[in-house]
Amino acid sequence: MVRNILALLLAAALIFFGIQKFGAENFIFERIAERSGIGLFEPGVRILTGILEVAAGLLLILPRTRSYGALLGTGLVAGAIFFHLTPWLGIYTPASAGGEESIGLFMTALVVFALSLTNLFLNRAGLPIIGR
Repeated sequence: MVRNILALLLAAALIFFGIQKFGAENFIFERIAERSGIGLFEPGVRILTGILEVAAGLLLILPRTRSYGALLGTGLVAGAIFFHLTPWLGIYTPASAGGEESIGLFMTALVVFALSLTNLFLNRAGLPIIGR
């Protein structure tokens, strides 16, 4: 029961975060592109990240594919934390375009990462090599 609830909550979060990456430019990816000098981050990596987040969320919904969604979702959130730990993004980021800098997005990533790791552990049986 807990496994299903956690998976569905993470699925909703990943789908929500992923959908936000479609459409208008994203100030987080703009910041990474500007500070890294790699223009591919906005919009290319932003859109790819959105697609992968939605895919991970959809995989988490079905029990048969849940372990793959857990693995993909955990990897995506680990990537977000990685970028927060680089000078390209940083731990303190604006909550919105032009907003005041805070640690909120980084803390959200840490919480979602902890929940994703828990979800991955609970659904590890469906992964080849690791699970069985």
